[in-house]
Formats: sequence, structure tokens, C-alpha cells
Amino acid sequence: MPSRWSKYIGDRAFYRRLFAVMLPVLLQNVITNFVSLLDNVMVGRVGTEQMSGVAIVNQLLFVFNLCIFGGLAGAGIFTAQFHGKGDPKGVRDTMRLKLFMAVASVVLFLAIFLTAGGPLIRLFLHEGEESLDLEATFQYGKDYLAVMLWQMAPFAFGQIYASTLRETGETALPMTAGVVATLVNLCLNYLLIFGKFGFPTLGVVGAAIATVIARFVEMLIVVIWTHLHTKRCPYIEGVWRTLRVPMALTRQTAIMGAPLLANEVLWSGGMAVLNQCYSLRGLEVVSAFNISTTASNLFFCSFLAMGTTVSIIVGQHLGAGDLERAVDEDRKLIAFAVAMSVGVGIVMYTVSPVIPLLYNTTDAVRALAVRLLRVAAIMVPINAYINSAYFTLRSGGKTIITFLFDSCYVWVISIPAAFLLSRFTAMPVVEMYFVVEGLNFIKVVIGALMLRSRRWVNNLVEQH
Repeated sequence: MPSRWSKYIGDRAFYRRLFAVMLPVLLQNVITNFVSLLDNVMVGRVGTEQMSGVAIVNQLLFVFNLCIFGGLAGAGIFTAQFHGKGDPKGVRDTMRLKLFMAVASVVLFLAIFLTAGGPLIRLFLHEGEESLDLEATFQYGKDYLAVMLWQMAPFAFGQIYASTLRETGETALPMTAGVVATLVNLCLNYLLIFGKFGFPTLGVVGAAIATVIARFVEMLIVVIWTHLHTKRCPYIEGVWRTLRVPMALTRQTAIMGAPLLANEVLWSGGMAVLNQCYSLRGLEVVSAFNISTTASNLFFCSFLAMGTTVSIIVGQHLGAGDLERAVDEDRKLIAFAVAMSVGVGIVMYTVSPVIPLLYNTTDAVRALAVRLLRVAAIMVPINAYINSAYFTLRSGGKTIITFLFDSCYVWVISIPAAFLLSRFTAMPVVEMYFVVEGLNFIKVVIGALMLRSRRWVNNLVEQH
């Protein structure tokens, strides 16, 4: 093997550790997204308007979910490094910080959805060529949102525990909880959407009830397991006896966490704005993007799991002070992520005509979904590199750079392009989507330059 490639390929011990961290996360994500696809198909079997209403609300709730992830991520950087240092008290302090962020996020988004949920849904409703019922779609969306508000608190609290478990190397338990919850969700969806075995036929409301129950199940599993396994999770002892956190850690987490939180909110909000731009081509575009996005998420699990793996492995090396090993293994992790994503993209492109056939919708929506899936498949390797670069920079505390790299790019480059193309040209939506996604190649160049600079190679917990 040429020596110039050897620095991108690890030994057997490296890949054993990689798979030990990645596979539980990947399996959880695959099962979760596969069940989400089945859930989506169930709603899609009811009708196109129902599917579109649920898709719009899920796009709005996606902003909340990413706000939770972003709010916990700042403290999570320190969690991984405190664990690498062998400091359970530091991990306890980060859990308390996560609680404050979770409560604030839930209260904020509840207020937004209760006061402005209807107008937000209407932003996505536009006439197209298929003459779909906009008012029916709006009502389905409102009914679905009203129930889904109840899952926000258990989701947020469960993520405090699940994220801490992952950051301290316990990736199997969050995977198990996620699998159980998604299976509960799937079974209840079947019973409540279609009214099987004597249950009422509730349609989109049944889908929402199933999700709420599944969120509570997932939360209870991670919370109970963690408190019953104090030897494996020593940080959990006395974690809620006080909510006091050292001011120095609070300040440092705020400095690093604020850009992460802003990044996740602005990025997910940016995705909603992009979809709103595409929705101007008609409600059938919302339906086609719903099919495409739900199916794409199943394939994207590969590089998203690698992002989590990068943050855990690199973060622990940095916290342990093994900086050169962090650099070496990060390079090999990114190489593996890109190589894997090429194969995933080929499979995704090949099977794209099959997935839309599962939905009870029009031929035009199915054809559009196939073309959108193929564009997403072509972009998989680019997104894999970008995702790994993002988590590398984040693991070293370069959160302001990740903010500029991620969400600022969306708002400065992607959204203006989509806005101009959707409103001032007659470009079809697939070509518009390809142009906007293709602009992400610029981020590949920026990410490579940032990684090469090594400014992200930092031990953040040395003085704690």
C-alpha cells in the first residue's frame, strides 16, 4: 500500500474502537429512521393532505429538536473531556448545565407554537399543479401539532441523560432505549392511525399520540438505567441534590455553547426557510420533499453516526492530553466516513425509484420524490465530509468557527440562492434543489483548510 495513503487507514485496534463506538449509534439511528419511514408511510397511506400537514409540523418541530441538541452540545464538549480526564464531578456539573438549557428551550418553543403555530403552518401552503386541498392540510397540521406539544418535555429531559451516556462511552443504552421507543411508536401508530384491534381510527392525531407515548418510554429507560448503574455511571450519584454549577465552568460553557446553540437553531430554521422556498412550487413539492427527506434520513445515518463517533473519540483524546493521537485518528475517521458514504450514495441512488411506491399519493408526487432522492444521493459524500469536519472542530471547542461554518453559510449562501431562484426564476424545483445543495462544495474546501490549521487541537479541561 503506498505510504501516502497509509496515514488515512488505521490498524485493527483503531477500527475495533471505531465500530465499538459507531455501531450502537448507527444501529439506533437506522432503526429510528427506518421506523420513522414506516410511520411516514402509514400517514402517507391515509392521504396526501394528511402527509403534507404532518410533514410541515415536523419541519417546525425539527427546529426545536435541534435547539435541544445545540443547547446540550456546549456542555457535552466538556462532558466528553471530563470523562477522558476521569472527573465524575465535572460530568455532574455538565448535566446540571444541560438541565437549565433544556428547560429554557421547552418553555420558549411551547410559547412560540401555542401563539404562532397556525401562521407558521400557513407559510408552507401554496397552490400547485395537483389541486390539493390547502385548508384540509392546514387543519391536519394544527391537529397534529396540538398533540405533539406534549412530547417536548420528555424528549428534552431524556436527551440530557442519553447525550451524557454517549459522551461517557455508554452508547449501547441510548441505542436500546431508542429501539424500544421506536418499536412502541410503530405499533401504536398502526393501532391508532388505522383503528386496528378495537382502537379508534384517529389518523394524524393517532400518529401524534403514539409519538408522545414513545418519548415517555425512551426517557424512562435512560433515566432509570442510569440511576441503577452508579458504578458504570459514577457521576449520577447526587447529580440533582443541588443545581449549583461552578461559575468558571458556566462561563466557559456559555462562551462555547452559545455559538453551538445559535448554530443549531439558525441551521434548522434555515432548513425550514429553504423548504418554504421550495414549497412555492406547490403543495405537491411539500409532499415529495417529505418522502425524499424521510427516506434520505435513513441513508444519512451512516455519516451522522460517524459525526458522533468523531466527537466522542477525538474529544476523549483531547481531554486526556493525547493531542497528536487525536489529530491522527481524526484524519482516519474522516477518511472512513467519506469512503463509506460513497457506497451509501450508490445504494441510495439505485433504490430511489422503489421508495415512493409505498405512498398513497399521485404519480407526479412520486416522480418528483425520485428525482429529489437522486440529487440527495449524489451529495452524500460531500455532506459526509462536511459533517465530520464540523464535529472535529466542535470537539476542540472551536464553536464560533463551527457557527460560521455551518449556519452562517446556510443564511449567507444557501438561503439567498434559494430565495432568488424560487421567486425570480421559473427554474423547476429539482434543478433548484441541485444548485442549492451543490453550493455546499464550497464548505468542503473551507472545512479542509480549517482542519489543516490544527487550531481545533485543544485540551479544554486541563485546568478544571
